[in-house]
Amino acid sequence: MTDSGRNLPRRPVHFGPDALEAHGGTLPGPAEVTEIAHQTAAVLVGTGRAAADPTVTSRLVALVDDLGLSTVADLWAGRPARSLPGSLWRLYALREWVRRQPVEASRQYAAGIRFTDVAHAVAGVAEPPGPDEVQALADEILTGVFAGDLAVALERAAAFAAVIAAGRADLAHDRDVTDPGGAGALTTSAVAMQRTGEDLVACARLWRADELD
Repeated sequence: MTDSGRNLPRRPVHFGPDALEAHGGTLPGPAEVTEIAHQTAAVLVGTGRAAADPTVTSRLVALVDDLGLSTVADLWAGRPARSLPGSLWRLYALREWVRRQPVEASRQYAAGIRFTDVAHAVAGVAEPPGPDEVQALADEILTGVFAGDLAVALERAAAFAAVIAAGRADLAHDRDVTDPGGAGALTTSAVAMQRTGEDLVACARLWRADELD
């Protein structure tokens, strides 16, 4: 739904350059793309938080299921990590990874717990942290964006990312001798996930200061 109460379209309408020209339009410039990214993020969060409707919240949590990850990426992936669209992109991307690879996500999470007691507690994954539990957490985090304290949702996502990063680093260490290439890829992804967690913590601080846009 939009902030005017109308339903959002189930699928976006795509216009290529030829179609746009045929309709007398032009391709949006970089400034317009930036404005669209921030406006859509603000409308999405504002609509979800104003609706106070579990049905609307569930639909927003499952946004990627309806639109596809590539569409969400086109909207928000290019924005700075420490912005509202940038943080939403990371939350949806995390959920999609967990949804697609729940067994691997739970394996990496379980491997990281012993190094990240505090982060594990903040994330709030149910015990034992199996595939169903990590999928439930990913949904809970996004639910909190629209029907809870957004800063807390961001902090839970950051904590989840920190545990995953530690788990990847530990699994990489175990594979150093037998699979150095795989170990290197895991290490690289661990660093990226750690950075994601740091960005989400920063976004939580910005939201509390009313400066996340």
